[in-house]
Amino acid sequence: MFLGLIPYSKLIFLCCAVFLAGFIDSIAGGGGVISIPAYLLSGLDPKVAFGCSKTSSCLGTTLAAGRYIRNGAVNWTVAVPSAIGALVGARIASLVVLALDPVVFQKIILFVLPFVAVFLIFKRDFGERNTSGEVPKGKMIAIASVIGVLIAFYDGLVGPGTGTFAIIAFCSLCKLDLKTASGSAKVFNWASNFASMVSFLLAGKVIWAMALTTAVCSMAGNFVGSGMAIKKNPAFIRVMLTIVCALLLLKLGYDVLIAG
Repeated sequence: MFLGLIPYSKLIFLCCAVFLAGFIDSIAGGGGVISIPAYLLSGLDPKVAFGCSKTSSCLGTTLAAGRYIRNGAVNWTVAVPSAIGALVGARIASLVVLALDPVVFQKIILFVLPFVAVFLIFKRDFGERNTSGEVPKGKMIAIASVIGVLIAFYDGLVGPGTGTFAIIAFCSLCKLDLKTASGSAKVFNWASNFASMVSFLLAGKVIWAMALTTAVCSMAGNFVGSGMAIKKNPAFIRVMLTIVCALLLLKLGYDVLIAG
C-alpha cells in the first residue's frame, strides 16, 4: 500500500493515466477527462483526489507553459488577459454553482460538442495561419478577457475540456494559429489550476507525497506532449483536438445520461 492509501498496482495505473493526461493536455487540453476518473478509481476520497489532481496538473502545466514560452509560442496579449479573466470566472462559478445545477451546463456542452468535432474534421485549414495582427490590440485584450471569464466559469461548473475550449476560442476569435493558441492556453490553464490548487491546499485536501508522485508523471507527459506540439504541424494538434472532443462527448454523455 502506498502511504496506506492505495495498492501499488493502482498507483502504477494512476501514474500511467496521469502521464497520458499530461501528454494530451499539453497539446489539446482535456487531460482531466483521463486524470480525474483515474484518481477517483484509485479509491481516494473525492476531495483529496481533486486536490492531488489539481496540484499535479498545475506542476505539469507549468513545465508545458515554460516550453511553449521558450519557443515563442505564446501570445501574451491573449494569454495574460485570459489568465486574469480566469480568476474572475472561477470566482463567479463558485457562487453560481451553489444556486444552479451543473447538469444544465453539461447538457449544453453535450449538444455543442458534436458540431465542434465535425467542424474540426472538415475545416482542415483551421489554425493553420496566425493572423492575430489583423485584430486591434484593445479588441484582442477584451476578447481574451471574456474568453478567460467564460471558460473558467465553465471549468468551475463542469470541468474537463477547459484547455480544449480555450484553444478553439483563441484560434477562432483571436486569430491565432494552433501552436500559439495551445501555448497561450497553457498560461491560462496554469492560472486556473494554480487558483484551484491553492483552494484545495488551504482546505487541507492535498496529500503531498501522493500529489508530487503523480506530478512527476504529469510533468513527463506535459514535457513530451508540448515538445511534439511545437515540432509537429497544425494538423497534428487539430487531430488531437478532435480526439479530445470525442472523449469529452463520451464523458459528459455518461455523466448526464447514465450516471446522472
